Order: sequence, then structure tokens, then C-alpha cells
Amino acid sequence: MLACAALAASLACRSPAPVPEAPEGVVLGPEHIVVVKQQRIELGPTLSGALEAKQRAVIVAEASGSVEAAPVELGQSVKRGQLLARIEAGVLTNARSSAVTSVQAQEQALSLAERQLERIRQLVEAGALAQNELDVAQNQLAAQRAQLAQAQAALASSERQLSGALVKSPMDGVISQKSVNQGDVVAPGAPLFTIIDPTSMRLSASVPSEALPLLRVGAPVEFRVRGLGDQPFTGQIERVGPAADPISRQIPLLVSLPNTSGRLVAGLFAEGRIAAEQRVGLVVPSAALSRSGATPTVRRLHDDRVEVVSVGIGLEDTARERVEITSGLNAGDRVLVGAARELAEGTKVSIEGSAS
Repeated sequence: MLACAALAASLACRSPAPVPEAPEGVVLGPEHIVVVKQQRIELGPTLSGALEAKQRAVIVAEASGSVEAAPVELGQSVKRGQLLARIEAGVLTNARSSAVTSVQAQEQALSLAERQLERIRQLVEAGALAQNELDVAQNQLAAQRAQLAQAQAALASSERQLSGALVKSPMDGVISQKSVNQGDVVAPGAPLFTIIDPTSMRLSASVPSEALPLLRVGAPVEFRVRGLGDQPFTGQIERVGPAADPISRQIPLLVSLPNTSGRLVAGLFAEGRIAAEQRVGLVVPSAALSRSGATPTVRRLHDDRVEVVSVGIGLEDTARERVEITSGLNAGDRVLVGAARELAEGTKVSIEGSAS
């Protein structure tokens, strides 16, 4: 009896087993919450390169002399045939005048030789002259024709040089580089202007050789240009290089780009991706996933409490750190990212600035 009384007293004095407490509530900033949405996700090799104008003309001097005028400026739009510069042409004008005079003299000499040949032919036929006199006259006529042709060639050359003193635009476009000003002395071959057609921009880029099976003419390309923020641009593969670079093993390609807005500028650096595979689905940031277990999981807010949800994943866009979710989540669900992924399941969460 005493033993039983002692055991009863011992049980009565023993403290009850502690009950696990729910994690205390936390307040999260909006940057830790991502709403699951339907978005387009795509896969494909990344590329980078520089923008360039598909239609481009480098204009060099065809005549030597002092530049009398260069009325166009950098960035100015020009039309085909518009005067860009005028080179002093006094010497060339004199050379052309001399060539014209020489041609006229040779034409007169040719006319005289033709009349002389006709007279000698008549005399030979009448028996007044020997046949060899006719042969001599015919040779003289042939020589005179050759001299006239030479004089005409010299005139054409002087006219080309004289026309080269008037530098005109070979195309419609914009002056992208101006290397000459009034008063400069230039020689044949000296660079004067560069003209581009800004509507014909393209991206000269390269991709790893492993991406060769995915390269096809017409494939869409999405890219962003350094200096133009996050605005996306789209284009299409226009050409694929027939050989890889022997050192980098990169394959060159050209991407045609519409530039109706005129925002794309030649020389800027661009980075993008060839859309080899794409579809629309539920997308979350890669940072929302936990891969420590047998299946990937995310932490979702349900009734303002954290719950761990197993998910199925589809396409993974590693370049943009996004993942397609094929099961486990619905559009509109809220998942945690960043340091909030460490919250224990069941933790009550309130969002900073929320009306609730």
C-alpha cells in the first residue's frame, strides 16, 4: 500500500509532456514572394556579338587635291546621288581640256587619212600609182585610228578623274563616319565617308559548335542590346557560317534585325538566344526550387502559412534562371524565394505593406 501511494504521488508531481509550439510569425518583404504565372519559356543556345549595318558603303577619294566643300555632317541622312564633297579640280579641268583637243586633232587627222586613202585607191585603179602606194595609205589609216582610240581613252580617263572630284552618295542612308573636312588635302584612296542603311541592321554573332544541330536559317532569335536596358528585340537567323573558328570552335552566324524604330545602332554589343524550343506554361524562378530531396520542392504560402510542395519540372532556362512547373502548383500561387526559402513549414507569414 505504501508503494502504491508513493507511485501515485510521483505521477501526480510529474510535469506534463511539452506540446510543440507553432513557429512564430514573420514579416516578409514583397521581394521574397513570387506569384506563379503562365509565361513563355524557351531553350536554345546563347549568342553574343556586335550590331552592324547590312548595307554599308565606304567612300574613298578618286582624285587628289584640296577639299573645297564637305557639306554633310555625321548622322545626316543622304540620298543616292547627293553631293557629299567637292575636291579642287583646276588641274583635272586643264587635263580634260587638253584631252578634248587631242581627240579633235586625231579626228581631223583620221578624216584626212580616209580621204587620202580614197584618192590613192582611185589612182591605183587608173594605173597611175603602184599597188604598194595603196598598202602604205591603208597602214597609215589604221595607225591613225589607233591614235584616235588612244586619245579617246585618255579623254575618258580625265573625265573619270574630273567626275571623282565631285563625291556623291552611292545609296540612301545615314553618314556614320566623316573623315574629311573643308580645306583637307586628299589623295586617291583616302577614306572620306562611311554611309549605312540603318533599317538593314544585323547581328554578327557566334555560338558554340555543340549548337550546330539547332542552327537553321529563319530560326527566331531574341536578344537584348547593351545600352538599351532590358527591352527585348527579335530577329531571324539569316546566314550560318560554313566553318567553325579554328581556335574558339565557335560557329559564326548573321541575324537579320528589323529596325523600323531606329533604336538599334551599329557597333553596340548584343546578347541573346536562339529559340530552339519554346512553349507557354507555369514558370517560377530557379531560386524558388529546392533540390535537396528525392523530388524538387517549393515553399508555398497557403492561408498565410508556409507549406512544402513537391513539384514536377519541365523546361529549364538556365540563362534566365527560370523553370517550368508541370505539376504541384497552380496559376496565382505564391512561392517563396531568397532567404525566405529557409522558413520552417507551418510558419505564419504576413507581407510587408499588405492590407491584411
